[in-house]
Order: sequence, then structure tokens, then C-alpha cells
Amino acid sequence: MEPYPTEMRKRILADCDAGMGTQAVALKYLVSESWVRRLKQRRRENGEISARRPGSRRQPKWLPHAERIAEAVEKHPDATLAELREHLGLDISVPTLARALQALRITFKKKCFTPKNRSARTLRRSGSNGKPR
Repeated sequence: MEPYPTEMRKRILADCDAGMGTQAVALKYLVSESWVRRLKQRRRENGEISARRPGSRRQPKWLPHAERIAEAVEKHPDATLAELREHLGLDISVPTLARALQALRITFKKKCFTPKNRSARTLRRSGSNGKPR
């Protein structure tokens, strides 16, 4: 969806300044009341009325530490995310660290906790009929 044109925003604010209520302005221009309120708030707080650039999100908290994160995974490949966070000493959450590893395309697989069966291959059984899958 395209942002509303600046000229339309000016007309909406002019009507609001002329004394029209938020609901009346929203009905006149076929926009939501909440959008009109946010537009007035942005003008009051920042003096801005133009549309914001798309994708102008803030930088992730982990981004400045990307190299340290990669090095920590190399040094401690079997560490869990919580342990990795402790090794790094960063003030980020475990889910944020997981998103950082995903964004950096760093994958790591934990070692299996159960030892392999040395005597024979174990068949997995499914359901109650006892037949192998």
C-alpha cells in the first residue's frame, strides 16, 4: 500500500486546525481516526507530516557484536544459547541471540546425549501394532 500523499496530509491537518473533529476528518478523507490522531501527534512532537521511508527500522542490538558472536560459536561449538550468551557477556536475550545466529547463517548442532547402540541397530516401532515404521 502506498503512503498518503503529502498534499492530502496538509489538507487533513488544515481541516483539523479549522476545528473539525477527528472523526469528521476521517470520514471526509476515508482514513482511520487513529491515523489522523497519529498524524496530528507526529506534527506536534516532531513537526513532521511527510511519510516515513519504508524499512527505516532500527539496527538490531546484536549487529555491532557480529564478529564476537561468530568467534564465540567457533570457540564453544557445543554451548547452548544461554551458555553462549554468558561467554559473550552481552546484554541480549536468548531469542535475540538465536535470531543473530540465523541472520549470520551460523548453524551448529549439539552432540547427542545418548550413546550409540554398539550391539545392534534399534528398530523404531510405531503405534500399538508393533510393526517397524
